[in-house]
Amino acid sequence: MLLDRLTRLVPTRERLASNRWLRWLGPLLLDPQLWRWSRAGVARGVSIGVFFGFLIPVAQIPLAVVTAIALRACVPAAVTSTFVTNPVTFAPVYYAAYRLGLWITADPAAAAEQPAAGASAAEPGLWQSLGDIGWPLFVGLTITATAAALCCHLTIHLAWRWLERRRRRPDAPGDEPGTGAAASPHAASGEPMTTAAERQRHA
Repeated sequence: MLLDRLTRLVPTRERLASNRWLRWLGPLLLDPQLWRWSRAGVARGVSIGVFFGFLIPVAQIPLAVVTAIALRACVPAAVTSTFVTNPVTFAPVYYAAYRLGLWITADPAAAAEQPAAGASAAEPGLWQSLGDIGWPLFVGLTITATAAALCCHLTIHLAWRWLERRRRRPDAPGDEPGTGAAASPHAASGEPMTTAAERQRHA
């Protein structure tokens, strides 16, 4: 099931502590506060994981863990969120980021001044081609990663507060304040209810 697959993505303390890239963190990685699923910790953790998941294609988990420790974020949330980019989403995400960066960094004036490439024109070298692609891609990924991290942080805070308010509501929405078993101590304790006239008669 999908839930089981997502659960397997959440790392354990032992698994991260035994990782060769994270072993040097030692006791810092085993701090219980970094494994609490609190609203602030999860929001920071998801933001960190999404940021590095979008920004760089390698070393996402080590960077996310180190940043989560520094910012006191939820480590398992940070690690799991790095999988926002995976073999399925990698190509469309990076292509969209490249197009965004190309649109932002494009210089129409400089492009108009360049002469038209003729048949005898020398083709650009490999490094020049990589440079032409790399800068727009870096700009696009930086913008995408920052925007996605901020959106995740805000969404988790709002959703968490909404769930907390919903959980605090009474089970019976039709009950009015001052009614029900909570408002009647005699009924809640099982004691018989008596009127003022009956109390005077017994006296």
